[in-house]
Amino acid sequence: MTTSVSDTFAVTQVKPLIGAVIETDKQTLLSGRHSAEIRGMLEDRGVMVFPQVHFTDEEQVEFTRTLGKFVPEMHGDIFQISMDKAINPQADYVKGAFYWHIDGTMQQVPLFASMLTCKKKAPVGGNTEFCNTYAAWDALPDEEKAAIENLRVVHSLVAAQLFVEPEPDLALLDQWSRLGTNELPLVWAHTSGRKSLVLGSTCDYIVGMDPIESRRLLVKLRDWATQEQFSLSHEWSVGDAVIWDNTGTMHRAMAYPLDCDRQMHRTKLEGEEAFS
Repeated sequence: MTTSVSDTFAVTQVKPLIGAVIETDKQTLLSGRHSAEIRGMLEDRGVMVFPQVHFTDEEQVEFTRTLGKFVPEMHGDIFQISMDKAINPQADYVKGAFYWHIDGTMQQVPLFASMLTCKKKAPVGGNTEFCNTYAAWDALPDEEKAAIENLRVVHSLVAAQLFVEPEPDLALLDQWSRLGTNELPLVWAHTSGRKSLVLGSTCDYIVGMDPIESRRLLVKLRDWATQEQFSLSHEWSVGDAVIWDNTGTMHRAMAYPLDCDRQMHRTKLEGEEAFS
């Protein structure tokens, strides 16, 4: 672990290739004094944890705004992630979060970053896992890079929802299908010059490849990207805030009792770069 200290701002790397814990107070974060430093660490570390800062919703929005262009949710500034439909009418949609994914693969410009704060943790389970898809690409053998770097993948909500509901009726399948499909590169060449893998549950098939071979390669790359050296699992405490680079990080929620009223609040930063 590597630690640096500036004012009341201490940064500790969690693993060599992913994660950092930032020990500070909410006033320091809200001041914006370290915003450039935090943004600079996002691509390199992928995930940053601010333990028990206990943001209010208003403070979470304020802090998010210090890091880029804030994107409000459909029904307000905060998305309340809960399986209780009285709190979150989109609770069924949240079940898709149990599978590895990148937010925004049905768009040309995905979110730059997302932040979660923990309001009520699950009694068991409920960790959030992350993996660094920049580091996963960098570590691939050169011959494998050459074989995949020009491949294209079709993404769809249908592919993602089949993890949640493997045998939908026709009406439900038609509902999912209305969002259509989106063809993206398997390897994202970023404007920074770095590359990352674009994977996750929305991957349907690789263009021009036999369906079985396509699925095998997508699963192989997912297994590669999510192995121990590229990934971490965050065990939540109430008050934690976690932000991650959505352009080079996959994430998923680990299983927990669906009736336990686990509650997380999400804010988002607008995308700044198209898939290419």
